[in-house]
Amino acid sequence: MERKINRREKEKDYEGKHNSLEDADQGKNCKSTLMTLNVGGYLYITQKQTLTKYPDTFLEGIVNGKILCPFDADGHYFIDRDGLLFRHVLNFLRNGELLLPEGFRENQLLAQEAEFFQLKGLAEEVKSRWEKEQLTPRETTFLEITDNHDRSQGLRIFCNAPDFISKIKSRIVLVSKSRLDGFPEEFSISSNIIQFKYFIKSENGTRLVLKEDNTFVCTLETLKFEAIMMALKCGFRLLTSLDCSKGSIVHSDALHFIK
Repeated sequence: MERKINRREKEKDYEGKHNSLEDADQGKNCKSTLMTLNVGGYLYITQKQTLTKYPDTFLEGIVNGKILCPFDADGHYFIDRDGLLFRHVLNFLRNGELLLPEGFRENQLLAQEAEFFQLKGLAEEVKSRWEKEQLTPRETTFLEITDNHDRSQGLRIFCNAPDFISKIKSRIVLVSKSRLDGFPEEFSISSNIIQFKYFIKSENGTRLVLKEDNTFVCTLETLKFEAIMMALKCGFRLLTSLDCSKGSIVHSDALHFIK
């Protein structure tokens, strides 16, 4: 009985050691297939087979030792390119197609990245996408900021990018909300119109948004300034004030932005 027990124990010990060796080998193999890239300060961990999916490309050359690449302080390959845009390059390698978020506007920059990484397929898809966007007519959308009792008073903002109109509307609502104690009773919001309850004109012609007790709240010029600054930050340019009779942007009733 003792001999049989000892034999069984030895068999278990052998099986345990054998399994642990197999696990260790699998762990080594898994680590050897992974690569960490430092692209413009952003770290990306991916598999070597992903980077070598397309032959004769920059990344395939790095993995297979055809291209010398510097290392960062932590021993990762360092590539001096746009770290944020590289996610789209990597996703193209993973999926085999170009998938971009809605509202993506950096086609030219992405085309440069595709050229650098020598990915002809990506470059062609970016070019095709950009050409389609140029051919697709953009419908001009608008936002009205008006007096609830007199729509002739107010400000109109025109733009050929609906998503920007949505952003600027949210911003103006936020600015107005911060200045109005009785929000949202002081104004109403619809799809493309913000109507304030009370507008009056001051002596110098500046239209003021006033509460019922005639307390000063904010001016249309404040909201106009917010619109212009936001448009410039988003890469739009002010085409013209649509009502030139006012003589200046400050006194105009409409703004037209285009990209």
